[in-house]
Amino acid sequence: LKYTREIRSILSAEYESPTENFVRFCIGGVYSGMKTQSVIEQFADITKRAFHQFVNDQINERLKSALAGEDGDEVSEADPVQSDDEEENALIVTTEEEWEAFFAVKSILYDTIDLSRIAMRDRISYCGILLDDNNRKPICRLHFNGSQKYLGVFDEKKKETREPIDSINDIYQYASQLKSICHVYQGTA
Repeated sequence: LKYTREIRSILSAEYESPTENFVRFCIGGVYSGMKTQSVIEQFADITKRAFHQFVNDQINERLKSALAGEDGDEVSEADPVQSDDEEENALIVTTEEEWEAFFAVKSILYDTIDLSRIAMRDRISYCGILLDDNNRKPICRLHFNGSQKYLGVFDEKKKETREPIDSINDIYQYASQLKSICHVYQGTA
């Protein structure tokens, strides 16, 4: 019981604010590049978000099974919607270039918005960078799957314009549009 209590205390502390060692442990299996201090700092937020999502998923699964037991229904093992989602997720690969672009966008917006509010959701056809992890608040989209790469920037009416880019550094040319859409979402435009 003593050890269990102490381990739970450690997990609780890591849940609130992941330590450098915990971040290193987590990215050990997913990031093959050099684990420099800047990489560790960049992955600290990702690790925290992933940990929170994991705990939420566990809670949701428990709630589903509790509700299914309460109604006397069994949760279907072959849920066709879930199977489609799993198939789609298997096709999604977040590339290192998409991660670099995500961090470039965050560096552009460092003085505009709290960086913990910026999230990335990868899809089959594009990678979305969102405010508050909300699909209704897109900051930009990365269309990196073709031979020509595009940065999708949004105007105040949320109309996307695809701008061709040759490298991640080209994203900095669109800093004013990225900042502008964040101001729109905050009501400060």
